Amino acid sequence: MIKVTDITKSYGNRENLFPILRGISLEIQDGSFTVILGASGSGKSTFLNVISGLEPPDSGRVLYDKTDITALSDKALTKFRKAAVGFIFQQYFLLPNMNVEKNVKMGADLAGNKDYKTVIQAVGLGEKLHKYPSELSGGEQQRVSIARALAKKPKVLFLDEPTGALDEQTGRQILDYIYRLQKQYGFTIVMVTHNENIAEMADTVIKMNSGKISEINTNETKKTAYEIGW
Repeated sequence: MIKVTDITKSYGNRENLFPILRGISLEIQDGSFTVILGASGSGKSTFLNVISGLEPPDSGRVLYDKTDITALSDKALTKFRKAAVGFIFQQYFLLPNMNVEKNVKMGADLAGNKDYKTVIQAVGLGEKLHKYPSELSGGEQQRVSIARALAKKPKVLFLDEPTGALDEQTGRQILDYIYRLQKQYGFTIVMVTHNENIAEMADTVIKMNSGKISEINTNETKKTAYEIGW
């Protein structure tokens, strides 16, 4: 379980401090699918960065079971992220001098996963193993970043607008694959998105406004990637 307690985060200097997160507390159950919704500037991406260990909070605690990642040294936190979490962001962060296979293999190597080509096939890039990022469309590059994160076999997968660069058909395919893989391996999903339709796939839907959680809903009946609107 991820337990977040009274998290605050601000940017700027002491004379011009801009609060982003204003005392957020939350629990995310293991193996659950949580979607975070909110308008631009609501703090949802910053919240994702804090609970995933990419950014430190100004105050508060983030616990993964009994591990308080806000108390870890930089070295220990890096080790924790490598071992436990995967990331899929709007930006692809692919290495331009590596082809599709090698970019995905980077994630797989962290988990000792030798079956990473299965993931590449699943996201529809089996015929582009030897293509470089500059030779791919934006949607294809996003699929490489998704495959790289999944090949790592994370305990928690964090996603920030993962389908933003994808067309509807590919977006549905990717969401369906992530959802089925979660059921197979039991990892936790925490996703930030502007697409409220995707929230219908989730166990829990969190709405943020002005750096606070304004609403938490639970879906009694969930839809598949092919049942939601787009």
